[in-house]
This record gives sequence, structure tokens and C-alpha cells, in this order.
Amino acid sequence: MSVTEERWSAAMRAERAGDKAAYDWLLRDVSRVLRPSVRSRVAALGLASAEVEDILQEVLIGLHSMRQRWDETRPFLPWVYAILRYKLTDAVRRRSRERRRQTDLSEDEWGQIVDQAVAADEALSATRGLEQAMSALPDGQRQVVEALAIDGASVRDTAAALHVTEGAVRMTMHRAIKRLAGLAGGRVKEDE
Repeated sequence: MSVTEERWSAAMRAERAGDKAAYDWLLRDVSRVLRPSVRSRVAALGLASAEVEDILQEVLIGLHSMRQRWDETRPFLPWVYAILRYKLTDAVRRRSRERRRQTDLSEDEWGQIVDQAVAADEALSATRGLEQAMSALPDGQRQVVEALAIDGASVRDTAAALHVTEGAVRMTMHRAIKRLAGLAGGRVKEDE
């Protein structure tokens, strides 16, 4: 049996007897002894060096939360190293999940994404503005604008569909454009 095994097992037994100082010493010593091992394993697994202290803290939390499960008739070191192994495995899994969700984009790619988002927002805003302006038109003008400008129908087809003359369709379209321009400029004459 190693000196470390004897000292840690004795400290754990003392903790069970209520010796808080022995338990505090145990946690500090476990941390001191495991830190180099965690550091080398983190490097070997390709994890960031910042993970060392996080993993070490998780080991200590695991030791603390499961301390009642340790069987005093069994060695303490393998039990602690099993906790370490599980915490390292968890860290690798967590990092793997993060990598699957992570996308490394260049500055140009980020710029394109932002430009597309801005363009989509502007298009949506323009669509809402058009819908609002169209709803401000009288029914006859709205029907002519929808037929000619949105649906792409000809003046002749629009006149036939609305049962009016082609001249009436042209005049109505002219008035609708004038009204839409007034709406865009913030001024609308009520008689148009």
C-alpha cells in the first residue's frame, strides 16, 4: 500500500468520524496530486488547458458528493481515479458536442451573413410598407395596381376583367401611383 493511499484513506475515515480538518486537508492534497495528471491528460485529449481547473473541481465535487459510497474495505486511490476518468470522459463528450454545434467562419463569411440578414430585414420592411400603402388605396385603385404591377396583367386584360375601358385603367393607375407617391412622402390629398 502506498503512502498516499494510506494517508488519503485515513483522512477519509477521519472525515466519516467528523474530522473536518482532515477532510479539508484531503481535498487540498487530492487537488495538488491530481493537477499534474489532469493537465497531462487534458493535453493528450486535445482539450483546452483552461479545462484543467474545471475538471479538477468536478473531480472534487464528485468525491464530495459520493464520499458516502466509498467502501472503507477497498483502496481509496482507484476510487478517486475512477471519478477522474469519468469526469475526463464527460469533458471530452461535452467538447465533442460543442464542436458539432460550432462553426468557424471567416470575417468575410460573417460579413456576408450580416449583409444577407440586413437585406432580408429591409425586404420584409419594404413588403410591410407596400402592404400598408396598398391597403390605403381605394378598392378600384388597389385592384388596378395589383393587376398591372403585381400580377403583370396587360391594360387590355385588366380593363376586361374590371369591366371598364382601357383609358379608365390607365387613369386609375396614374392616380394610384400619385397617391402611393404621396403616401411615401407623407402627404396625401383626400380628393385623389
